[in-house]
Amino acid sequence: MIRWKSFHGAYQVFTNISSLSASVFPSLYSASGGEKMGATDADSTKKKEMVHSPILTYFSVITLLSTCPPFVILLWYTMVHLDGSLLNTFNYLMENGVEGFVNIWPKPTAIAWKIIACYGLFEAALQLWLPGKRVEGPISPTGNKPVYKANGVAAYVVTLITYVSLWWFGIFNPTVVYDHLGEIYSALIFGSFIFCIFLYIKGHVAPSSTDSGSSGNIIFDFYWGMELYPRIGKNFDIKVFTNCRFGMMSWAVLAVTYCIKQYERDGKVSDSMAVSTILMLVYITKFFWWEAGYWNTMDIAHDRAGFYICWGCLVWVPSIYTSPGMYLVNHPVNLGAQLAISILIAGILCIYINYDCDRQRQEFRRTNGKSLVWGKAPSKIVASYTTTKGETKSSLLLTSGWWGLSRHFHYVPEILAAFFWTVPALFDNFLPYFYFVFLTILLFDRAKRDDDRCRSKYGKYWKTYCTKVPYRIIPGIY
Repeated sequence: MIRWKSFHGAYQVFTNISSLSASVFPSLYSASGGEKMGATDADSTKKKEMVHSPILTYFSVITLLSTCPPFVILLWYTMVHLDGSLLNTFNYLMENGVEGFVNIWPKPTAIAWKIIACYGLFEAALQLWLPGKRVEGPISPTGNKPVYKANGVAAYVVTLITYVSLWWFGIFNPTVVYDHLGEIYSALIFGSFIFCIFLYIKGHVAPSSTDSGSSGNIIFDFYWGMELYPRIGKNFDIKVFTNCRFGMMSWAVLAVTYCIKQYERDGKVSDSMAVSTILMLVYITKFFWWEAGYWNTMDIAHDRAGFYICWGCLVWVPSIYTSPGMYLVNHPVNLGAQLAISILIAGILCIYINYDCDRQRQEFRRTNGKSLVWGKAPSKIVASYTTTKGETKSSLLLTSGWWGLSRHFHYVPEILAAFFWTVPALFDNFLPYFYFVFLTILLFDRAKRDDDRCRSKYGKYWKTYCTKVPYRIIPGIY
């Protein structure tokens, strides 16, 4: 049965913009993923109801399918050709209309397809062949336990070293990627649509496990996905590839590409570009260091592989998440040593706190509540719940440390980190801040949805938890 409340993923909030006209989208989706699920959390999922009326849900999904692809092209064109100015883009479209938009949409070229194919095959090979520790994911709703090979850090290091080495030794110049960026995005848009159609057909005719099924509606099946854990063969996990090895890895590759492009053109890398790139790379490094934990999150353990997850990771992440660096290529800012260092330190501190929040909760769960939290025994609530099979089980809810400040405090440093790798662009244009605004709305929406899910699951225990930890995200405010 389709999970009607799973409006979740990197560009999910963009759906709400379209359908409700009330807000602005991983997560994926934040790059660090959704709320971590316990080993049996999926078993407790009860019958879902639509968040909105059927008509509004249809409208939201169709609007997302039709507006996200042109938005990616408009963002690229505005950043690269119109000085990052929304006003310039608005004036252009007003003067030239639909025909003008069609004219700026780049056609996928052979070199674009070649770059995508080489990159995708390289990452797939690393995923399959690099050694890694065996890691088990959470038990699925039908009792399956997925197994992964944790080699994300090795793949990340090999990718960046290889990419920079190709440039350093004159084998391949990454400026080619930037110069053909529009064509690459165009190819990704169309290629990813075809890939999602493949996933839809595979889910019908050759599902990888019993964690698959149809809602009976072709649009929703295509959008939300058919399979929870689609694989090619026994070992190649499709969601790990799309979410981690293509999407998140491309964020790092493009961040480096923008630096090299600016260096090749200007003979130096501006301090604003350096600060923004370093912070993004630190954040992405944190993601791959924590990749095994990500496999326990809603993105992997709850959300099926359809358009909104897979297309988002293949297209939305490389285009939207990298946009601050894309803007800085042609709009370098001289911050000065003091301001640059201040932004860098503040951003790294936020990324560390975000990491430490996840680490604290993982240790608490790994030790069954026996680990120390800030040097003390943790405060916790033992919450019981009933699964769909009628079994009574329990979970531990941490109410001290970072998790005693608010129920989703880890979103605060994540949002601030995004601000700090964007603020080197300063404030001449709004568009570089689109990802920051988008992420903020995404995470506030995600926090509410997760609270609703936990309230339904834990009942009176969740009420007790909210009494002990009254704030949802921002301590003392919200």
